[in-house]
Order: sequence, then C-alpha cells, then structure tokens
Amino acid sequence: MTDDLKKNLSEIQAQWLTVRGRIRQKIGDAQFASWIKMLTLEDYEDRKVILSAPSNFIRTRIIEQYLDIIKSYWLVQNLTINDIQIIVSKKVKNLAVEIKTNETEKFKEQNNKDVFRSISSDLDSRFTFGNFIVGKPNELAFAAARRVAESKDVPFNPLFLYGGVGLGKTHLMHAIAHEIKKRNPLRRVIYMSAEKFMYHFIKALRFKNTVAFKEQFRNVDVLMIDDVQFISGKDSTQEEFFHTFNALIDQNKQLIISADKSPQDLEGIEERMRSRLGWGLVADIHPLTYELRLGILQAKEEKLSSRISSNILEFLAHKITTNVRELEGALNRLSAFSSLVGREINLDMVQDLLKDLLKSSQKKVNIEEIQKKVSQHFNIKMSDMSSARRSRTIARPRQVAMYLSKNLTSRSLPEIGRRFGNRDHTTVIHAVRKVEELRNKDASFDEDVQLLIRMLES
Repeated sequence: MTDDLKKNLSEIQAQWLTVRGRIRQKIGDAQFASWIKMLTLEDYEDRKVILSAPSNFIRTRIIEQYLDIIKSYWLVQNLTINDIQIIVSKKVKNLAVEIKTNETEKFKEQNNKDVFRSISSDLDSRFTFGNFIVGKPNELAFAAARRVAESKDVPFNPLFLYGGVGLGKTHLMHAIAHEIKKRNPLRRVIYMSAEKFMYHFIKALRFKNTVAFKEQFRNVDVLMIDDVQFISGKDSTQEEFFHTFNALIDQNKQLIISADKSPQDLEGIEERMRSRLGWGLVADIHPLTYELRLGILQAKEEKLSSRISSNILEFLAHKITTNVRELEGALNRLSAFSSLVGREINLDMVQDLLKDLLKSSQKKVNIEEIQKKVSQHFNIKMSDMSSARRSRTIARPRQVAMYLSKNLTSRSLPEIGRRFGNRDHTTVIHAVRKVEELRNKDASFDEDVQLLIRMLES
C-alpha cells in the first residue's frame, strides 16, 4: 500500500469515527450497540467507502434502517465520497463456507444425530395439533404454528408465541416439533427451555468447550426455545443467545420462541434482543373464554370415558377460569374419584373434592364492580345504588347488589352499607334476607341472581 493510500484510509477511518459518534447521539446507545457498532471499515477506493457487517442478517437490517443516515452524516465530513457499500465480512463468508461444507457430511453420521437428541428436551406425545382445542383466544397462534410446521420454507422468523401460564404455548411448541419430524425425520430440531439453554452454555464455559456448544446450536434446522423470559438479567446467556439467533436467521433457519409476555414487555432483556424477537410474527394467546374452557373439558372427558355429567363440566368451566392445566387437573381428580369409589359425581361432591382449586380460582370481586353489573342488568343508573329513592324498580336491584357484596366480597356489613349511600348495616342485613327469600320463591328471580354471579366470577 502506498503512502498516499495509507493517508487516505487513515483520514477515512477518522471520518468514520466521527460519523459513528454522531449516529450514536441520534439513535441512542442501545440501537447503536445493536447495529452501527458491528460495522467496521473494510476499504476505501475510487471515492467509495466499504463497510463490513458480521452477517447477511445484520447487513440487510442496516441497509434498510441506517444506510441513508450513514451517507448523510459522511457527506458532511467528505463531499468527495460518491458511494457507501456494506458487505458481509470476508472472514465470516469463509467461515460459513467451511462450516457448510463440513456439516453436510457431519450430520449424516448417526452419532451426531444423537448429539441433537441429547441436548433437546423430550416431547410430550399428547401435545399434538389434533389434541389442541381452538377458539378465538388462540386461533392466530394455532394457525401460525401450523403454517411453520407444514412449510418447507421459513414463513416468518422468528415465530414468537406469548401468553399466561397454562394457556397452550408449550402444547403448540411440542405440536410443531412433532409435525416437523413427522413430515421430514431428517430435519434437525432442538426444543428446550431457556433455562436448559442457559445450563448448557454455563457448562460449556466451565469446561472451556464453547466452540462445540456453538456448533450444536448453530447447525440445526429448527431451534425452539420455551419460556425465554427466564434469561432476563443473565447478560452472558443473552449475549450468546443473541449471536445464535443472528447466525440462524442469517442461514434462514427457523426459530420459534415462547414467553409469558410480548417482546416489548419482557423485563431484564436487552433492547436489541427485544427488537429481534419482534421481527417475525408475534402471536398472543388470550385468557380462555367460557366456551373454550367447556370445549377443552368436553374433549378431555371423552378421552377419559368418565361418568361426569354435562352440568358438572359447565360448572367447572364457569368456576375455574385461570388455565388449562387447572381445568384438566380438576377433571382428572373427579374422574379418578368416580372410578375408585364407583359412584357418579354430583355437585356437592365437586365442591368438596375441589374446594382448594375452587377457592384459588375464585375471582376477586369488588363492590363497585357488583354495583355496575347489577345496574346494567336491571337497566338503572349507577347513581341509584347510593340514592335515597325507594321505588321497587330501584330498591330491588340495590338489595341484590348488597346481597352479592355480602356473598362475593370480604367487606363488613357496615362498610357495605357505607358504599350504598351511607346506609346502616341493618339495612344490608334486611336486603340479604329479602333476596334469599325471593330466590327460594321466584325461579325467574333466582336465575337473574345466578346469572349475575356467573358474570362477576367469570
């Protein structure tokens, strides 16, 4: 290299440092660390700057999001520059070719298939698409999971499934893996929890075997990580997962991730990681509706061949609203009892056998919510709950609201009275007794009260 070329390259390097600094001020430290920091000055020739990125994945994103900013800031430094190109680092290209050449023969060998089996968690044979009950709360997640499992290409990357505990995320992850292996047994699939990923990474660090660790995870066709929120706050594990993620995306390999929250709501996860997790398709699973809970129970009951009546299933669907695991656990308990004692289950038995589950699943209801629901049901104003009006069309709904407040909340009688226009606790007692009397005499009135209870507890 001549002295002039060295001088020019040195000046360009200085300009690049200035440009980097200005971009960092504009986009912030997190985005800078995720993208611009990864670029290096590769060359300068014929008034053309060449920057290199560590992967095609990163190169594409920088071109889409930051190339115009880089050009505009660099022109401020040097008007003679007529082009800025971003390439993939030659070292990375050579390494990719070497890895690709080696992996073809490598994974034909049975012992290397065993390596994948050893680090991948076992799949539950019950968790298939055929056993998954679909409804409005989970239809998007189910459709996306099927598309990924049935496609030969990569439809969206990553597929990110999120929702509360026991709503079906793990079921869908297992179903995807089962379907992929069924369609093509040679596809290399790893399914594991984020905790197990972290365990293997720490083990590799301890035994100074990180190269083998990287090869295991970066030479798969499909990588599935369950409950990714568990790596929050684990900086070194996040860093390795970040690079594994980038390497697989760059090779167009499928990633499927699950968590309890959406990518942007994950706490303790770096901004660059949250950004990447949201680039594909994010599909949430909402809390189960009554209809979906009942459908799950009916499907489970058919397989158990138990003697559980439809009204018991409806009762469970109304009372246990948290998640599928508790629903199925309740039904298993009732079925086992019926089988062991040889008796048909009735409602009294259910309330006794499941008193712990029913208590934990009971929704916390407050007086304001009760007043609102009762007002809507009887078509009166919310203000009538605390007014002095005594006409039956107002007084009766008010009594029902007091009755429900006594039975569905832990509030004392004086406190309930205060929330209904500073009424005395004896007024509340009278209301409770009156509603109990009417429920025993009037079937239609009793149905109204039962409906309100179901709405408030569901």
